[in-house]
Amino acid sequence: MAGQGVKPIASLLLGLNFCMYAIVAAISGWALNVAIDRGFIIGPGLVLPAHFSPVFFPIGNAATGFLVIFALIAGVVGAAAAIAGVHHIRTWNYDSLPSAASSGIVAWALTLLAMGLACKEIELKGRNACLRTVEAFLIILSATQLVYILAIHGVRRI
Repeated sequence: MAGQGVKPIASLLLGLNFCMYAIVAAISGWALNVAIDRGFIIGPGLVLPAHFSPVFFPIGNAATGFLVIFALIAGVVGAAAAIAGVHHIRTWNYDSLPSAASSGIVAWALTLLAMGLACKEIELKGRNACLRTVEAFLIILSATQLVYILAIHGVRRI
């Protein structure tokens, strides 16, 4: 089958993307846990602060809540897309391409959404090292996921 030359590239990108998506999901999960543990608790007799946001995160800035939630979703969907991609890499035929390509495109779209929020968070400044790691990984993943999608479409009929 033609297109066997891009199979090693697609395999490398698949492994890289899986590891990066897992790291993004883990750090985003940690940040969500911090927000739940340190968040504002409304008890009897307490009122909401003047600028309270339902997506309040005690770390980072105003965009952190949205970034963490969308990065967590993108990380989980991206890792699942990588698992679907393993089947395509193993078989490398037209029957396995649609599932790998569609899940990869959905993961890429969610990664682009999270990357846009990461860019907004970078613009607002005031975040810690873990959030900067998530931002960097999302920016890198937006490119590597696109290259992976293009590589798996390298399968051509003879």
